Amino acid sequence: MPLNVVNDRDGSSRILLTDPAGSTAEVLLYGGQVVSWKNERREKLLYMSTKAQLKPPKAIRGGLPISFPQFGNFGALERHGFARNRFWSLDNDPSPLPPANQQSTVDLVLKSTEDDLKIWPHSFELRVRISISPGKLTIIPRVRNTDTKAFSFMFSLRNYLYVSDISEVRVEGLETLDYLDNLVRRERFTEQADAITFDGEVDKVYLNTPTKIAIIDHERKRTIELRKEGMPNAAVWNPWDKKAKSIADMGDEDYTTMLCVDSGAIESPIVLKPHEEWKGRQELSIVSSSYCSGQLDPRKVLYGDY
Repeated sequence: MPLNVVNDRDGSSRILLTDPAGSTAEVLLYGGQVVSWKNERREKLLYMSTKAQLKPPKAIRGGLPISFPQFGNFGALERHGFARNRFWSLDNDPSPLPPANQQSTVDLVLKSTEDDLKIWPHSFELRVRISISPGKLTIIPRVRNTDTKAFSFMFSLRNYLYVSDISEVRVEGLETLDYLDNLVRRERFTEQADAITFDGEVDKVYLNTPTKIAIIDHERKRTIELRKEGMPNAAVWNPWDKKAKSIADMGDEDYTTMLCVDSGAIESPIVLKPHEEWKGRQELSIVSSSYCSGQLDPRKVLYGDY
């Protein structure tokens, strides 16, 4: 069956993905961005701001934005780069990836334009494959150097996770790791807590992180498992009340029901020679019981194959 593409009244296009078990996702060509992911019970799993602008020139607040070729303000380009502010295209030739089920998978591509080359003088092709399956959202990003000289870039997938109450959430898998604290001029510290919990603004980039991180939502009795490859860093962000009030496209109380845990290659940019390609992978999985229920061993989530 062909892709389910919906053309909205404002001229924008979105792709609707479904899997046989009933989970769904929506992907916009603007930003190549996932803006909705729901399980088979129609429960939303990604946060979207009630004030989000879904069209240019602003980036979309929520869902799963892509940062390329820069993360945050770690460089001279606009914050988080320009890929999330561009219109992407459907990718009809995603090789060498195998053909995919077009009901549950979409392949998108962003190629450098003359305008892009004026602000970042490197020719590239950025591809993403977005797939859903029961309880899982998978993204495979790829960057190819189509230039005649080498270039370096940063990349991240910002996961705006929808949580019940930020004060009841904890993150496991990042304890004892070094991190850069963006609230203190990117000073380097070592995480001292046994698990990360939240009682104020957080804006950190963790270094040399494991391939699996667990985000435990006690109130929903649900754990989100983040698995990643090719992206050694993990950024954790919540603006808390004061900062949230200063963000124009975010509701004042939205910080209480969202948490960003990102996969990224941030601290050490990726270097590609001409014709080389970088490939990453991220899987978000939902485990329907939280650790506090006693039904789930956190060691198995973080280190085993649950």
